[in-house]
Amino acid sequence: MNVEGQINEYIASQPEAKRTDMQALHQLILQIVPACKLWFLDGKNSENKTVSNPNIGYGLRTIKYADGTTKDFYQIGLSANTTGISIYILGISDKTYLAQTYGKNLGKASVSGYCIKFKSLNDININILEAAIRYGVENSLRE
Repeated sequence: MNVEGQINEYIASQPEAKRTDMQALHQLILQIVPACKLWFLDGKNSENKTVSNPNIGYGLRTIKYADGTTKDFYQIGLSANTTGISIYILGISDKTYLAQTYGKNLGKASVSGYCIKFKSLNDININILEAAIRYGVENSLRE
């Protein structure tokens, strides 16, 4: 199955309210970065053990390690979790930026250095979330 099929299957597997919110977020992110590379990570390691929630990735950034090796990864991530939904905005060097810039106006959400968690879209200001995602896409570092 291709990545788009995996993404559609993952979203369809969610309970109704979460499924609707995730589909809306998937469409929003695709509007922000329409020609982006899509990723689907099933949350399993090389031994097929679950190590994280499955997640959808959007965009492409290259992580450069101290030893000179590189790894490609996504810029924006979307994942269902037990209490709601997480949006990952990766590659921002200032780990206080998201919380300081968007946290107080976002609504009922927790904001860390790279993750915005909320129960449902009804709990947050979607325009503020969109602004945070746009910032992440435009300012993702090549680490």
